[in-house]
Amino acid sequence: MDTILSRIKSPADVKALSMPQLTQLAEEIRERLIQGVAKTGGHIGPNLGVVELTIAMHYVFDTPTDSFIFDVSHQAYVHKLLTGREHLFDTIRQPGGLNGFMLRTESEHDSYGAGHAGTALSAALGMAVARDMSGGSEHIVALAGDAAFTNGISFEALNNIAAQTKRLIIVLNDNEWSIDKNVGAIAEYFHKIVMNSTYNSLHDKAVEFVEMIGGKAARHVAKKAEEAAKGLVGRGMIFEEFGISYFGPIDGHNLPNLIETFKFLKTQNKPVVLHAITQKGRGFQPAIEGQKKFHGLGPYHPETGETKPAVQKTYSEIFAETLTKLATGNDKVVAITAAMPNGTALDLFRPVHPTRYFDVGIAEEHAVLFAAGMATKGYKPFCAIYSTFLQRAFDQIVHDVALQNLPVVFCMDRGGLSGDDGPTHHGLFDISYLRSVPNLIHMVPKDEDELADMMYTAMLHEGPSAIRYPRGTGPGVAVKDQPAVLEIGKAEVISGKPGAEVVIFGLGAMLAEAERLAQMLKAQGFSVAVINPRFAKPIDKDCVDTFGAACELVVTFEDHVLAGGFGSAILETLNALRIDIPVVRVGWPDEFIEHGKVESLREKYGLTAEAALENCKGALEEILEWRGR
Repeated sequence: MDTILSRIKSPADVKALSMPQLTQLAEEIRERLIQGVAKTGGHIGPNLGVVELTIAMHYVFDTPTDSFIFDVSHQAYVHKLLTGREHLFDTIRQPGGLNGFMLRTESEHDSYGAGHAGTALSAALGMAVARDMSGGSEHIVALAGDAAFTNGISFEALNNIAAQTKRLIIVLNDNEWSIDKNVGAIAEYFHKIVMNSTYNSLHDKAVEFVEMIGGKAARHVAKKAEEAAKGLVGRGMIFEEFGISYFGPIDGHNLPNLIETFKFLKTQNKPVVLHAITQKGRGFQPAIEGQKKFHGLGPYHPETGETKPAVQKTYSEIFAETLTKLATGNDKVVAITAAMPNGTALDLFRPVHPTRYFDVGIAEEHAVLFAAGMATKGYKPFCAIYSTFLQRAFDQIVHDVALQNLPVVFCMDRGGLSGDDGPTHHGLFDISYLRSVPNLIHMVPKDEDELADMMYTAMLHEGPSAIRYPRGTGPGVAVKDQPAVLEIGKAEVISGKPGAEVVIFGLGAMLAEAERLAQMLKAQGFSVAVINPRFAKPIDKDCVDTFGAACELVVTFEDHVLAGGFGSAILETLNALRIDIPVVRVGWPDEFIEHGKVESLREKYGLTAEAALENCKGALEEILEWRGR
């Protein structure tokens, strides 16, 4: 069917449309989003909220000459549709298809790639300063949600913008949500602006005046009206205090007003911020009613929004249910999240222990420091933060938690490959970046019940600890009523005895592949032992010594990069024990892994029992030769 959207091959085609056509384009984009994401899954709610904003930006500005920087960039689907990628949209988040975030290698219109919040303002300022130094005239536009302003990096950027550039446009996309309802003083501040009746009355009159007569004088009156209103909101607008001129709030779904406003902002030789009020999930009632669910999800029914019922509980849910039980029995246990109560499943903990639940916003560094402070007063903070996001708080882990040996527990969801979300969300580095930190122990469960045991062990441990567990479901092992305390640094022998020719260490979720490899080797006549390490740190030296000294080959499996990972720790341990035997390490290579289905990516990069068997061929042949001597 011939639609306006199907004829959009580049932003130039958007500029040729009339206002009625632009309005029709917005409707077509919403339908395309709803129908397309229903098949692939993705961030439907955020994208439905920025349809008009994105259309207006492309109507007024000229990418790729002008640069758009989307904070997080999971709301860039509309941008992709308008920049020549509509015919590929059904491939989004699919193997070999469009990435779910901005990606510089995907299109010249994607000026900056990101998947973590709070990055847009600093990156945009860097671009603006580089433009100024080069004598350029292009525009730099940063689109950041209100949740991004709960992140400290955003304020570090705000502190520098007015001093370092004379021209930068910031669009504050205010929908009151990140994944959950935004929290803290910044959220209250934006709400205060929007809800102030005097402010909005003056603003509405100014807008009416602009629409009635237009022109320079009207803009002056509108600006004066807003300046008068700002004094009523409080002691100066926060952006104005940073030297950035504030405009708004305006309706983020009013296309004519957005276009005229962007045209005006293009003429400003100063840093400006446009405060646009949008509705997350606009145009799709299930997404409006289920804001958390429809922030990001798998495939759904495009009419009802219904998703397939869960077959079993996820690791996240097991974590939250276990923590709830631990907190019931120990009034010092507290839960901390950095704006991810739904993703980490702490929304299951919150209603049971509301006074011991803390959402600090998108502020991982603060979350860790906050936890450290609580720990000094005898509390047991459990920080539930995705592995990829905990990277942001590395200094706080080292300097504030580990150095003081404080009993903070880092529960790292999405430890391992994160599949469809791609490289910004894969949790493939936490063993490497935590293994070198003194005092800290690092645990990896093989199943749901062992996760509960590790959480109980961490609660009783007197120092810092980390637990990594994968996205989605595990093998489906039932969790016993009373968790067990694990001996720190003690591995579990799954099968085999000392003296086995091949010893296989299968860390966490990769234990299943280790056991498959063991069956293959046994079928070929080799004796095999399989070990569940449990601890990425400390390594069970006695186990490595007992099995390593008497075997001919060691194989390690991990859902983590090989560089500095668990296999590296086994190599170091063998070296320290002066055991010289072949080691085959199975894990992710030294490169960023693209998005795709976990099983397919593991097969592509050799994280399977079959690939491991092939890599072991040389060492196995030597074992056979040794037997024949």
